[in-house]
Amino acid sequence: MRLPAVRFLPSSSAPAVVDANARIARLARTGNMEGARATFEAMPLRTTASYNALFAGYFRNHLPDAALRVFQRMPSRDLASYNALISGLSLRRHTLPDAAAALATIPYPPSVVSFTSLLRGYVRHGLLADAIQLFGQMPERNHISYTVLLGGFLDAGRVDEARKLFDEMPAKDVVAWTAMLSGYCQVGRIAEARTLFDEMPKRNVVSWTAMVSGYAQNGQVNLARKLFEVMPERNEVSWTAMLFGYIQAGRIEDAEELFNAMPDHPLAACNAMIVGFGQRGMVDAAKAVFNRMCERDDGTWSAIIKAYEQNEFLMEALSTFREMLHIGIRPNYPSVISVLTVCAALAVLDYGREVHGAMLRCSFDMDIFAVSALITMYIKCGNLDKAKRVFDMFEPKDVVMWNSMITGYAQHGLGEEALRIFDDMRLAGMVPDGITYIGALTACSYTGKVKEGRDIFNSMGTNSGIKPGLEHYACMVDLLGRAGLVEEALDLIKTMPVEPDAVIWGALMGACRMHKNAEIAEISAKKLLELEPGNAGPYVLLSHIYTSSGRWEDASKMRKFISSRHLNKSPGCSWIEYDKRVHLFTSGDVLAHPEHAIILKMLEKLDGLLMESGYSADGSFVLHDIDDEQKTHSLRYHSERQAVAYGLLKIPEELPIRVMKNLRVCGDCHSAIKLIAKITSREIILRDANRFHRFKDGFCSCRDYW
Repeated sequence: MRLPAVRFLPSSSAPAVVDANARIARLARTGNMEGARATFEAMPLRTTASYNALFAGYFRNHLPDAALRVFQRMPSRDLASYNALISGLSLRRHTLPDAAAALATIPYPPSVVSFTSLLRGYVRHGLLADAIQLFGQMPERNHISYTVLLGGFLDAGRVDEARKLFDEMPAKDVVAWTAMLSGYCQVGRIAEARTLFDEMPKRNVVSWTAMVSGYAQNGQVNLARKLFEVMPERNEVSWTAMLFGYIQAGRIEDAEELFNAMPDHPLAACNAMIVGFGQRGMVDAAKAVFNRMCERDDGTWSAIIKAYEQNEFLMEALSTFREMLHIGIRPNYPSVISVLTVCAALAVLDYGREVHGAMLRCSFDMDIFAVSALITMYIKCGNLDKAKRVFDMFEPKDVVMWNSMITGYAQHGLGEEALRIFDDMRLAGMVPDGITYIGALTACSYTGKVKEGRDIFNSMGTNSGIKPGLEHYACMVDLLGRAGLVEEALDLIKTMPVEPDAVIWGALMGACRMHKNAEIAEISAKKLLELEPGNAGPYVLLSHIYTSSGRWEDASKMRKFISSRHLNKSPGCSWIEYDKRVHLFTSGDVLAHPEHAIILKMLEKLDGLLMESGYSADGSFVLHDIDDEQKTHSLRYHSERQAVAYGLLKIPEELPIRVMKNLRVCGDCHSAIKLIAKITSREIILRDANRFHRFKDGFCSCRDYW
């Protein structure tokens, strides 16, 4: 930094100098270092205090190099200069040794402020042992020194040591009392906090708010409200603390009533209401709060995106995230993770890549939680290669990342690779958890590895000390059922140490559908009706089994039963991403799409090509007793075929066509898409409710084992 030649005096009480020094400090506090520097350069007379104000401002605004340059060029320094230097160097962990060296080399007798500045740095960075040692060496202490170390003990959860120090304090101000009270609240010792509150010689609004917040955070919301009502004064933080308590307790109606009664609606309170409404599924109310806000921060955007995501307003979540980026708001971790979850749910790879780019710009690519969500997004969007590259580049890996890759390979039908990663995980010293075993067992199930699956299941307790749960038994039932061992799967269910749930009976039901075992299917359907009386799925499957066996009368009775019980069946739908838009297709309703004319032409063209290749429609996947021509017509308009047809029309030939379906892919469509991939020389990736199917050259990655 080049400083102009001006007059210098170590000190001056001239009003112009004092005013300029105060202006430098004020501008620095607001982050306007350009203005502070301009004021400094315009001064015809500078003092040591002028330099102190400028370089302390640089430190405060995270410009340490500029601060040190000013310090090194000071014509004269006083004790305040060295205190400011120690304080500035204590802001960053890696410069704490420099701060300690500065304290040791001060050319003046160091003051209590000198020691306390370094003490605060140790506490700020969690170096409590160093802080305790320095505190013991201090020749003089004041109430601030004690309060700083008290905060260090409380931040580390060492409440009893904090209380001992608190009792030793020669003088305690309201800050120390409130810090000790809050420390008790943070560890759930609410009775001791209240005793301390009652003993306080003087309370302020911060003390009252701390006690209200303590009750609220520890589930005692009614007591929090009683204390809130008798507060002699309240501020925004008081109101917001009470609001947080209601939201945390799930009492959104009380929170809304309090919110409406607030004299002002600070940013934190509005953000909290958006979160609370989102948790209760009140998306319109959350959106109304968001729209009324004059000021928004990254927490606001994160809250509304989360509200959309958790309530399956998925497209709204994506568009809101893009709007946030467009207006220049830097995303935070929660918003990135929420939108990656949405991209994974919708399998919209282009959006996912866009979010990955935002992560790189914001340096979130080194955060383990964000990277785990990124890996999951790429896996669920069908880009396993990219997921593996991200996984390989990140260190150290946690169990969540390993689980994502194991499950991802399993869902893509790559059982050998999934089990190889399972072995690599253990070789790396990572202990598998329950989710790891679900992924490994799923890999065995999807690839017919019965022996390997049995070995893994039986080794859980021995190798990891994990007792198999419902999810693991469901995997084993699925594994045995897919392999045609339906009776053995039923025997396993009968001997389970826990009561089987709907997932387990559903897995057995799927196996019965695959192997046309109507007898055990009827047992499964009966159990599922008891567990999920409103779910039509098991009866639709049973109807499929009857239909595929030519038992049209039984199938008809089953359809009448479904109708009479008002059971709900989720309609089959598929979607595909093109040109940053999600295009939705519903089975049998091709006319709903605005480009239905060209889609119909493509479907007719594909029909002709399929017939020429020897394809014959499998009418067993049509539930109704209609003639073969009508069955073929019905199958042609299944949602996944519509989506594939649209992809052939729109997606460039060098790119794979990626389709997502909400239900399991239809067996006839599976056969047809294999042939379509071969005829058109295209790669088609279809993700259904269970797994991925990668169609290429007339084959599927599932090897028809699904």
